[in-house]
Amino acid sequence: MGVTRVFYGKDFISVTKKEEEDWKILKPEVLSVITEHYTRGQPLLLEDVVEPEDTKITEADSESVAMIKEIIQTSVRPFVQEDGGDLRFVSFDIVSGLVLVEMKGSCAGCPSSAVTLKNGIENMLRHYVDEVKEVKAIDA
Repeated sequence: MGVTRVFYGKDFISVTKKEEEDWKILKPEVLSVITEHYTRGQPLLLEDVVEPEDTKITEADSESVAMIKEIIQTSVRPFVQEDGGDLRFVSFDIVSGLVLVEMKGSCAGCPSSAVTLKNGIENMLRHYVDEVKEVKAIDA
């Protein structure tokens, strides 16, 4: 169909197309599939939405990792989701101070995601967690 990814949250749907495809051709088909789904009365999300696994704090997490996860879940994730994206916490290396995240939805590959990553996410984490020196995005 020309669509490479569909990402959704409770109040948005983000569709990514192949580079060579034209939105003028894809848009009617994408809207048709979405409209058909809702016409059937089916919900997009189940009522029992499970909290993201990446930010669940475990006993094995250091204090720094626990703080990073809490900040991502309570402050960063809602901000990124407002733009139709999301992110997943991957890891934190205490020696280098490097936090790795995976950008999802409209944030994956978006030109402004690098600015969001550095000026938003990195600055916030560095402000609250002294051990954080840098935040980088990785591909899934």
